[in-house]
Parts: sequence; C-alpha cells; structure tokens
Amino acid sequence: MVDDTQKNRPFLFLVLLVLAVAFLSPILIVLMNSFKGKFFINDAPFKLPTGDIYVGLENYTSGIQKIGFFSAFGMSLFITVLSVAAIVFFTSMTGWFLTRVKTKWSSALFFMFVFSMVVPFQMVMFTMTKTANVLGLDNPVGILLIYLGFGSGLSVFLFSGFVKSIPLEIEEAVMIDGGGPIEMFFRVILPILKPIAITVAILNVMWVWNDYLLPYLVIGTEYQTIPIAVQYLKGGYGSIDMGAMMAMLVLAIIPIIIFYLICQKYIIEGVVAGAVKG
Repeated sequence: MVDDTQKNRPFLFLVLLVLAVAFLSPILIVLMNSFKGKFFINDAPFKLPTGDIYVGLENYTSGIQKIGFFSAFGMSLFITVLSVAAIVFFTSMTGWFLTRVKTKWSSALFFMFVFSMVVPFQMVMFTMTKTANVLGLDNPVGILLIYLGFGSGLSVFLFSGFVKSIPLEIEEAVMIDGGGPIEMFFRVILPILKPIAITVAILNVMWVWNDYLLPYLVIGTEYQTIPIAVQYLKGGYGSIDMGAMMAMLVLAIIPIIIFYLICQKYIIEGVVAGAVKG
C-alpha cells in the first residue's frame, strides 16, 4: 500500500516549484534588465539582454557614480550592523528576564512589547519624527535607538517564547554553583539562544537594510542609505534611469542574499521554537 505522503509528493513538488518561480522571477527580471540599455527596458522587459540590447556593466558604473553608491553602502552597513547588534543584545536579555521573573509588572511590560507589534508605523511616524528632532536623534547614531525601539516588539516576543523551552534546572544548577545573573546569561543562556538570535538578526537585517521611510524621515538626505540614494536616479518630469536603477537594486540585494543563505538553516528552527514552545 502506497503511503499518502508518497502519493502527494509530485503534487507538493509542483506547488513548491510554482512558488519558487513566483518568488525568484522578479529578482531574475531585475538582474536581466540591469544589463540592458535604459530605452530597451520598457520596450522589451522580458527579453534576454543580447545584441544591441546588451550594454555590459555600463549601468553599474553609471549608477555607482550618480548616487555615490559606496558612500550609501557604508551608511547602510553602519546603521544595519549596529542596529541589529543592539536589538539582539538588549532584547535577548529582556526576553529572558520577562520570562523568568513572574510579576505583574513584568507581565504588563511583556504585553506592551507585544502590543507594539500591532501598532502601524504610520500612526506614530510624525510624532516620532518630531521627538527624534527634539531629542537630537536625527543622525546616524540616534537612529540606532529608534530602530532598537521599533524592533524590540517582535524580538522580545521570539526570545521569550524560546526561553520557555529552556529547562529551568540549567539555571538552578548555575545558581547552586554560585553564578550570578550576568554570568548565567552570558555563559549559559546566550549560547543556548543562538538559533533564535540568528533568526532575529536575519529578520531585522532584512528590515533595516531595505527600509526607506524611517531613515528618510529621521536623517533625511544628508546621510543617504541605499534606498534613499536609489531614489536620486529619478529625474525631472518623471524620467527615471531604469538601467542604472536596476543595477543598483541588484547591488543592494546581494549582501542580504549572501547573509540569508549563510544563516537560513537557523530560521525555521528559531521561529518554531520561539513561537510554539512553552
């Protein structure tokens, strides 16, 4: 008798193949059009870059020069790395504390973090912009604190869920041996949190790196990240250098793809443990 799983395998493979094509096709189209002349992108967007259509690396070199790509890349890298590092470091401790310390105040604080996940950014963006200006946070260093605030809700929720799966006996053994809370967290808890920490890092890296609205509202055009710099390829009267824009989009997504491929094995493990266990 054929197992139901074996019978459904061809159908499952077909569904996954269709989904893979649906998700990968936009990236392939952008990559393909990045090697075309800008006048051919609108006329033949799905045609392979061959013959007169192919312009080599011209779009890449012109795009890099027009928007100051490497400067924008450095700014995006600075904001992303430090923001995500702060989010992972502080929310991991917060999630552990709120899970282990059972008081009405810790419960209320946890629900405040969860509630922040459902508040649309559009509701607070104008107030946030004014507050950032008054407090002097409208600079590349100040925006790190803002990203920490907006990224804390989901991160604390995932860390708290994962901590519930850690046996309490491990922490009790450290306390019996004379270890304090700080030593316990950094020597015992933090290594155990590695899967969910990498998951939180991946989710926040993709968010911060690709974010356009928050940097534009807080630090404006004085300190340009890649999403802001790419917008400068739009000329007057609605004209857009599509070739250079496609090329810059390809360069912008390469670091995220590399980072995701390196860390992808931790995503499912971390998300499932952080959202289901406990």
